[in-house]
Amino acid sequence: MSVESVSAQEFAHESLSVLRHVTESGRDEVARAAELIADCVRSDGVVQAFGTGHSQAIVLELAGRAGGLVPTNRLSIADLVLYGGDSPAVLDDPLLERKPGVAERIYELAAPRPQDLFVVISNSGVNNVIVEMALHAKAHGHRILAITSLTHTRAVPAGHPSGKKLADLADVVLDNAAPRGDALLQLPGGGSVCALSTLTGVMLAQMTVAEAAAQLLASGERPPVYVSANVPGGFESNLELEKRYAGRIRRTAS
Repeated sequence: MSVESVSAQEFAHESLSVLRHVTESGRDEVARAAELIADCVRSDGVVQAFGTGHSQAIVLELAGRAGGLVPTNRLSIADLVLYGGDSPAVLDDPLLERKPGVAERIYELAAPRPQDLFVVISNSGVNNVIVEMALHAKAHGHRILAITSLTHTRAVPAGHPSGKKLADLADVVLDNAAPRGDALLQLPGGGSVCALSTLTGVMLAQMTVAEAAAQLLASGERPPVYVSANVPGGFESNLELEKRYAGRIRRTAS
């Protein structure tokens, strides 16, 4: 590959090609994923979304943003500090995501109800805390929607002692079609640049929300959706909608 092939236009061309593939090939799985979300909303459940690292960008697409569903909750390793009383210094531990029991604590701090759906997001699908969260949610009877790269997860060994990967534990898997290692453009002499999973993950997340809203509308139910707080009356409208889920959804500034 030449230096000239590593460019803004090449990334746009290649990533748009993958996005077209994702939107066309993933229709059936998106419909199944949307059914999980619609069923959760109908049963007065909350969508509990969890990811680490850059997967948190897709979590933010699902939980608490304008145009998104109100019954959504963002789970994060930072919850150990924000809600669990741990010192902020614990977040400096580079091995924190590999320590057993972390996901269980995050789960307990959220206090989910049985009808809650867990959306677990990880490009590799092998991170210890990711697999532990899926295992813990599954053990408590929750249904699980995964957003992951099947190419990457099939190319690397399991990191959790169970030998399981995220894709093994989910009721529905949405494949973000990112390459092994995530970066899309190969560099001359080896290596690659420009990660893809955020683009495709956001597309899959928003497609699923759109389809879930369509399913709710088809059954005569109005989806509980956030209005931008930056339009007149939006903030007040959102507060009214959130009352139904008081104590079950958490909104932080970051």
